[in-house]
Amino acid sequence: MTDSLLLRRLPVAARVGIGGLTLVLLGGLLASGAYLKDHHEKRDGEEGLSMTDLEGAYHGVRTTAPLVVALERGHPEGLSEADRKTLSDWLASDRISEDYDNLDLGDSAPVEILDMSCLECHARSASDVVARELPLEYWDDVKKLAFSREIEPTDTKVLLASTHAHSLALSVQALMLALLALLTRFSRGFISKVIGVAGVSLAVDIAGWWLARGSAAWVPALVAGGMLFSLTNAILAVLILLDLVLPEKE
Repeated sequence: MTDSLLLRRLPVAARVGIGGLTLVLLGGLLASGAYLKDHHEKRDGEEGLSMTDLEGAYHGVRTTAPLVVALERGHPEGLSEADRKTLSDWLASDRISEDYDNLDLGDSAPVEILDMSCLECHARSASDVVARELPLEYWDDVKKLAFSREIEPTDTKVLLASTHAHSLALSVQALMLALLALLTRFSRGFISKVIGVAGVSLAVDIAGWWLARGSAAWVPALVAGGMLFSLTNAILAVLILLDLVLPEKE
């Protein structure tokens, strides 16, 4: 390799420009993580990004509300059939929030039935150490267990457009980082391994978007691929910046 091809031997203006572009790219990696969280985090109705959010985005999720499951298996045992039907009808309706403490329903309001039948065990002060971990004292407690979820995966046309944009942009981004990193003073053996992981992880990530539509087992794989790709890109970018700013050994 000729000296003119080493990053640290380039003219000052070129080094400043490459450094600035690399910093912008690092900022973009951070922004992409924040965007992913903001874009997907509320698919399951809860704050924070979870595997359920991601599984819903790429595969689709259909879950039955925990309260429905409990009622269907006969819990609580002392609940009358009339009250059980009232709760089941309520949970199957589109007025779960509105009718929870509807005064017009009187003693048949779900809040009244839950208070009478469930709070002996499902209260924060209950003696049952297992049941009190799922309190039913307030609406904020109940709503976490009352809704069945049906999260549809991303539309195929949207996924195709995203694949087109990301596959071209991210592969070129990684190629440029790889070439620049190979022109630094650092071990080519180490950099080659990082590049290898970057290439495989991006392939797993992009392919996983489509494979996950058929099997949810691919969701953890694509998540791992995306994280590894971002990490390897960050490593390459940091090596480039270090080579640009560190003084050359005599």
